[in-house]
Amino acid sequence: MRVMKLQSSLRQKITLGYLGYYAIALLIVALSLFTYIELRLIEQKIRVGERITELFDATLEIRRFEKNYFLYRQAADFREVNRYAAKVDELLESSAADFTGLALAPQILTVKNEVRAYRALMAEYVRAGIAEPRRAELLEAQIRKVGKDVVAITEGMAGTEQRLIRATLDRFRATLLISIALLSLAMMGIGWMLSRMVVRPLRHMDRCVEAVSSGRLDRIAVPSGDREIISITHAFNRMIGELELRQKRLLRSEKLASLGTMLAGVAHELNNPLSNISLSCQIMLEEVGENEPERKKELLDQIDEQTERARKIVRALLDFARDRPVKREKVSVAALFDEVVLFLKGETPPGVRIVTDIPAGLALYADRQRLEQAFLNLIKNALEATGSSGEIRIGAARHRLTAESFAAAPGRDSRFLGKCYPGAAAVDIEIRDSGPGIPADVLPRIFDPFFTTKDVGRGMGLGLFIVYEIIEEYNGCISVDSEPGRGTAFHIRLPLDAAGQ
Repeated sequence: MRVMKLQSSLRQKITLGYLGYYAIALLIVALSLFTYIELRLIEQKIRVGERITELFDATLEIRRFEKNYFLYRQAADFREVNRYAAKVDELLESSAADFTGLALAPQILTVKNEVRAYRALMAEYVRAGIAEPRRAELLEAQIRKVGKDVVAITEGMAGTEQRLIRATLDRFRATLLISIALLSLAMMGIGWMLSRMVVRPLRHMDRCVEAVSSGRLDRIAVPSGDREIISITHAFNRMIGELELRQKRLLRSEKLASLGTMLAGVAHELNNPLSNISLSCQIMLEEVGENEPERKKELLDQIDEQTERARKIVRALLDFARDRPVKREKVSVAALFDEVVLFLKGETPPGVRIVTDIPAGLALYADRQRLEQAFLNLIKNALEATGSSGEIRIGAARHRLTAESFAAAPGRDSRFLGKCYPGAAAVDIEIRDSGPGIPADVLPRIFDPFFTTKDVGRGMGLGLFIVYEIIEEYNGCISVDSEPGRGTAFHIRLPLDAAGQ
């Protein structure tokens, strides 16, 4: 028999969390009720304790006036003894219900009997008086003994009640502290559970959304087994797939736009070898049968050389235009820029000079087509910024990345964007123009996708974003140094592996 596993749900977890908090609320109500009952019991015990203390004080007063009467034989002292004795009887009668709840029933009965006996002995002592001194002396000893016993019993009752009240308070305090601690732990446990099972996956999704908004299109793994999270993750990944597809289409459109720009330069460059080939052929046709073999060979060599030159130009153009898998190969940096400058020759105004300063042996392992596209965009932007006259300088050199090299990047916006890591050997490339520069408020956003300051219809704002994507793809980094009126310089650092060195 096949058992189906129930899939968890955020709603279920949140509901469980709410139920947990409801249970805690009920426990708090129960604790409050328990506290109220305990306080009422403590209040009752304190009230009983006050009665016992009052009883003890009354017995002490009996002994005090008893002593005065034995010394001075004053009737007022005797009346006070009877008054306090009557007060003890009254306290015992009025608080009988309270005292019954305590484990003091034998002591209460003893006190009641002893006080009655005490009053009877005092009355007999008064009757004996001076007439029977011997009997009065015996009665005095008995009275003192009974009074002492009554005080001892009531003092013991007061001490017992005080200890009982302290024990009740200690138990109540411990119970209250333990209950508060357990409730706090339960609330923290429920909060931790909700944070782990609900908030953490949502925070993960939030970070992924922020990454997409910054231009990264990385698919995310499902961070939770909840139905809602799985559904959101699948929808998110589908959205990323659509964005990647549209981005590829936009990149292709940008590439085709760059290709159209290149065609003007290629057409101009092809015209020279084709003219040379045509001229050589015309000479041979006009001098058929007249030329020596050496002269014919010279003309044919020129035709072959110019044909090869044209073939290389067309092949480079086809390589740039053709979609093919990424293929890393050894690329000469100088030859790469010569080819890019060749592609842009038709778009370069006569008054603009492009100067390159790149060592001949400098090379790196990369996909030639991707790097061509990146540098084509940078130089094309430099041409647009320079206008009808000016200079564009392209330089490159080997460099070993250090932590100081990142902090000491030139320019007032020296932050490198990308994946450069200190300790790696790298190629430093600089493309500097003499244009008007980039405004300070625009500079931080130039690598954002679809950001452009051009008029509508003159660009999609993807050129520098594509440059950044390609540089980051090769674990490189890029920074820009620009100040209005002083031109702009892009600094690119592409790491070298062992094979590229």
